[in-house]
Amino acid sequence: MTPVKPERLHIDDTVAIVSPSWGGPSVFPHIYELGLGLLQRWGLQVVEYPTARMAAAELAANPEARAADINRAFADPQVKAIIASIGGDDSHRILPYLDAKLIAAHPKILMGYSDVSTLHAYCQRLGVVTLHGPSVMAGFAQMAAMPDYAAHVKEMLFRPAAGLTYRPYPAYSEGYPDWAHPAKAGQVNEPIPHDGWHVLQGSSAVEGRLFGGCLDVLEGLRGGEFWPLGNFWDGRIVFLETSEEAPGPALVAEMLRGWGRDGIWGRAAALLVGRAARYDAAAKAELDRLLRTIMADEFGRPDMPIVSNMDFGHTDPQFVLPQGILARLDCSRPSLSLIEDWLS
Repeated sequence: MTPVKPERLHIDDTVAIVSPSWGGPSVFPHIYELGLGLLQRWGLQVVEYPTARMAAAELAANPEARAADINRAFADPQVKAIIASIGGDDSHRILPYLDAKLIAAHPKILMGYSDVSTLHAYCQRLGVVTLHGPSVMAGFAQMAAMPDYAAHVKEMLFRPAAGLTYRPYPAYSEGYPDWAHPAKAGQVNEPIPHDGWHVLQGSSAVEGRLFGGCLDVLEGLRGGEFWPLGNFWDGRIVFLETSEEAPGPALVAEMLRGWGRDGIWGRAAALLVGRAARYDAAAKAELDRLLRTIMADEFGRPDMPIVSNMDFGHTDPQFVLPQGILARLDCSRPSLSLIEDWLS
């Protein structure tokens, strides 16, 4: 399927903020407002939809209201982008209420990560390009402390151009200082030196369309009504990362084996694995070992490139990865590049 590309952002464009999962803005409004402030400083008009600040308990009880906001945002001709306030754990409940025809007919930027992976998967089945990247509260709210990160995200939203090559950041942080203390708002935890990407298999270059997100979340969709099937997986560069819950390497391995039994690893072109949040060095090494064992020994794919410890997912800064866009992975360097525009 030829990807349907939303329009890029321009100064004075309108951005809709929704809460498709957890009602974090109602709990930590000072964090949420920091993220909104950055978007406004970029010259964007921010419109908060009814679910954006809805009380967390009320939001949890109303998946249909969350979906209605997303449908309205896609239908509104003034809205050029939809950004999630934060992730959570139950956005799968809104999928039956989304209007597939409406979304396909009015593509626009959708950005978020973690539990927003359900929405990315939904839109990919429609062929609509979305952006796996920061949310308002977890990412945008902290970007003043990470100017290189802010520059990358702004480029992805405003200046999409084929030929972009991702570069590892020299350091990263995990989690944030306690959001209950307003004085610490916008701060990040102590930076950790980044030891680079780990090429576990592969020595050449492959090309394929990107698809992925949070493994924990996607596992909940696998095999169901909203899961991509069949030749969708042919030649895909799959990118996966684990949540802040830090599922252990053995549990991650079992999830990946399930994907293999579904035939996905026999079809995919490559696997990219994000930096595992809250893993120590031993757990990261064990995950790398299991990735090689599962692909090469259990599913007969010693040829499939695998690169782990990449800069996306539940650590900061993270790459913005456009779902459905053609990318090139070169294991000999290693490097990852986008080889077509991701927005129109």
